[in-house]
Amino acid sequence: MTDSRKPSVLFVCVHNAGRSQMAAAFLTHLSHGTVEVRSAGSAPADTVNPAVVQAMAEVGIDLSAETPRVLTTEAVQASDVVITMGCGDACPIFPGKRYLDWKLADPAGQGLEAVRPIRDEIQARIRELLTELTD
Repeated sequence: MTDSRKPSVLFVCVHNAGRSQMAAAFLTHLSHGTVEVRSAGSAPADTVNPAVVQAMAEVGIDLSAETPRVLTTEAVQASDVVITMGCGDACPIFPGKRYLDWKLADPAGQGLEAVRPIRDEIQARIRELLTELTD
């Protein structure tokens, strides 16, 4: 059972190997445990994108031990805020949840130079989201 005073956020993208992993890591890191964080994918990859792992290591966040997870109905039901990042219709919709769709470039198949601006945009959005969640 989750603490109802602690907001919970689920990040969803197709492979759960890039954008959603970066977003979950930033929110976990920046919230210092004040937000329950999940991430998942509608068609999870086998591993987190190596360029994403490298880009996050540059800002002091280690994703090397993370593994992509499959999106479940339970994860959506257990979250207050569901943020999709290009999963389209694969994300189940439940009444009473707050849904956001972040239009972000997909880091799949991209090198480190292309991943850095995506990482930085995600970090900026997470800082805004954290302000909303903790006000």
